[in-house]
Amino acid sequence: MAHTKEKNKLYGLMAEFENETQLLQASSKANEFGFTKMDAYTPYPVHGLPEAVGFKKNRLPMIVLIGAILGGLTGFFMQYFASVIHYPINIGGRPLNSWPSFIVITFEMTILFAAFSAVFGMFALNNLPQPYHPVFNVPRFALASRDRFFLCIESIDAQFEEEETRKFLKSLNPMDVYDVSP
Repeated sequence: MAHTKEKNKLYGLMAEFENETQLLQASSKANEFGFTKMDAYTPYPVHGLPEAVGFKKNRLPMIVLIGAILGGLTGFFMQYFASVIHYPINIGGRPLNSWPSFIVITFEMTILFAAFSAVFGMFALNNLPQPYHPVFNVPRFALASRDRFFLCIESIDAQFEEEETRKFLKSLNPMDVYDVSP
């Protein structure tokens, strides 16, 4: 019980590094050690960092595909319902289900639903909007947008034990290790 209370008073531990090579090595070692709830912060994209941190496969393409399929089906069946079921009119002897005339709207609805699912899926997967994040409680974190590199291991990680994690981070030779309060 006391262990749970101890975890709740700390968001995690953050290590500061001077360059991306040190951060990449530290992230790989933390991943190998078994940490799964961690994140790295850099002033620019670092090749190989997502893999080193252990990010899983991106689910956004599947969300967009499902949105596109639903949009296409919605566009087609909306026109089918209007032309065949709700208001059937025989114009020029054409069949009521004249699917070639439905292609344009079906395509447009596919694109519309795919675009909306991409935007809202991205927001959901990135937990946005998030006006506050605990890492901003570390004063040195302001340098993450300039010239410093940070690795934060969250306290909700199954491997997280405050003292053991602190020793592990210090063994990676960071500039310093900080407590991240919630």
